[in-house]
Formats: sequence, C-alpha cells, structure tokens
Amino acid sequence: MHLNRFRLIALAVFMSFGVALSFQVSAANKDSQAAKTSKSSAKPTTKSTAKVEVKKVAKSPKKSKAVRTTVTRSSDPVVEARPSFATALGLRGQHDDLSLKSSVAMVVNQDTKEVYFEKNPSVSLPIASITKLMTAMVVLDSKLPLDETIVINADDVHIYRTSRLAGGTVLTREEALLLALMSSENRAAYTLGRNYPGGIPAFVDAMNRKAKEIGMTHSHFADPTGLMSENVASAEDLTRMLSAAYQYKMIREFSTWPDLTMVIAKRPQKFLNTNRLVRAGDMNIGLQKTGFINAAGKCLVMQARVNNTPLLLVFLDSVGTQSRFADAVRVRDWYERMPSGEPHAIRRLM
Repeated sequence: MHLNRFRLIALAVFMSFGVALSFQVSAANKDSQAAKTSKSSAKPTTKSTAKVEVKKVAKSPKKSKAVRTTVTRSSDPVVEARPSFATALGLRGQHDDLSLKSSVAMVVNQDTKEVYFEKNPSVSLPIASITKLMTAMVVLDSKLPLDETIVINADDVHIYRTSRLAGGTVLTREEALLLALMSSENRAAYTLGRNYPGGIPAFVDAMNRKAKEIGMTHSHFADPTGLMSENVASAEDLTRMLSAAYQYKMIREFSTWPDLTMVIAKRPQKFLNTNRLVRAGDMNIGLQKTGFINAAGKCLVMQARVNNTPLLLVFLDSVGTQSRFADAVRVRDWYERMPSGEPHAIRRLM
C-alpha cells in the first residue's frame, strides 16, 4: 500500500514537472517569435520609405527639424560650435538696463551724434555680413556700370558652397548688389569684389581706405562677404559706417527690400530679406544689415526712425536667432516711452 502511495505521488510530481516544462518551452517559443517580429519591424527603412515619411512630416513646420535630424543626421557626430569672440572675452551675459541679449549694443542719434545707450562700445569684434555695407559703398564709389553683366564662376562657388546662385549664373552688377544687401548672398558679394579693377586684393584695400576715410579707427576688412573673422569693427565704428552708408540711396533701398523673385538657371527663385523686422513692416527702417558667423554671433545694424528721431542701432553677438531683432524692438519701445526732453545723452561721438 505504501508502495502504491509512493508511486502515485511520484507520478503526480512527474506530470507537474512535465506541464511546467511544456509551459516554459511554449513561453520561450512565444518570446522568440515576438523577438523575431520585433526585429523584423525594426529593420532600417528603405530609402523610398524614408523619403515618403520625410515628405509627410515636412508638411508640418513644427516637425520638419525633428525629421531631418532623425533621418539624415542620426549617424553624424555632434559638433559644438566654437564660441564667439565676445564670449571668449567674457562679454556675453552681461546685464544692462534694457536687458538686451546682445553682448555689444549702441544707440546713437544720427543727427546730433549723441549716444543714448551703450554696452561695450569700444571692443573690436567680428561683424560677419555687416561687412557687405562697406562692400556696397566701395562698389558704388567705383562708378563701375551697374548694368554690366558679371558671372558667378568657380572662385565664387568655392568661397561659399551653399547658394542658389549656381556657377554660370549671369547677373548685372546692380542685381548682385541687391542680393548681397537684401538676402546677404555671399557669392553675389564675392563676385562684386572679384570684378573690381585689380580683383579681390585691390577691393579689400579700397574697403580699408574707405574705413579710414569715414573715421573707422578700430576696424579692419579682409574680404567682401564677411565670412572671414578678420572683418572686425567696434560698435562706435559701425555707427559711423551706418551714417556713411545712409548717404547712398541705393543702399537704403536695396537693404530694406522685403523680397525679390529672380529667374536663376531658368527657374524662378524667391529671395527674402534676412531682417524679419523689414518683412514685418512694423518699424520705420531706413537702412539695415544682418550678419552671422560663429566668431561674430548674431549681429544687426539699423537706421530707424523712432519718435521722429533718426537712430543708429548696433547689436553684436546676440544670443539667439531672433534676439537681435527683439533687442531692436526693446530699444524702440524704451525710446518711445521716454518723457519729453529725454533721453539725456551719455556723451557725443567725435
């Protein structure tokens, strides 16, 4: 009897073990099948599928950046941009009474040369495409025919690889000047210098002579585009350059042109003004130029009329993409709130 009871117990244990083993095998098979399914679904998307996904998401501007990062740059290493010269000098983040985001700023009465506001005004820093104002003055001073055609050649293409002005594009000198001032076209600016008598070296010499002529004593120019960090100036000097450039009607008109459609390589291309305040039309801007390279940060210079006063505004090394424009609005609002008879001048430019 005891033996039979023992056999029954052993049989029950054996059957339980078999059921458990069967369950584990079944579960393992399911997990394996699930893993295969997961791997199958995680296979890289084919090129044609990726294009479809990008196109679908690109219709929504809010998600287009995420799509570009995920699809085209997932395997690229993250490279941090070099700090600007102003950052290296410890100028970024300094507090001022207007809470501006620019490391350097200046507000000057164009007529009286009275300084109403300044922040690090004497430091010479890279000015990026603000350089193109000097380029425009040298071109116009040369009296070269504005209707003469010039061609974007291999040198122009090499100097700036991203542009809608393809090699072989034919422009008049006037069209190149318009694109350089309005949409900051680097190839247009470079070809203007290259087509100057004596080429780029002679053009750069003329830029530096012009700078001395208008009293820019803390400035230096090295190329017509502003892509080189050796193009430097102080905020004081930039107010002098703004005042000089304002005397040229064509520079005033071209720098404040909101947009332009041109036929390039048999295709219409729309070029926009790089200054969103010009496109918005909510400030009385008489002349302007934006600029950016890593060494300079985001930059902006403008002549604008506020409370019927012509002001020269300079903002260098601004922190964010839009903050230089926000700084200009802050200055406008600050000046508009001034009681009659103010602001009092800090000093006067010589």
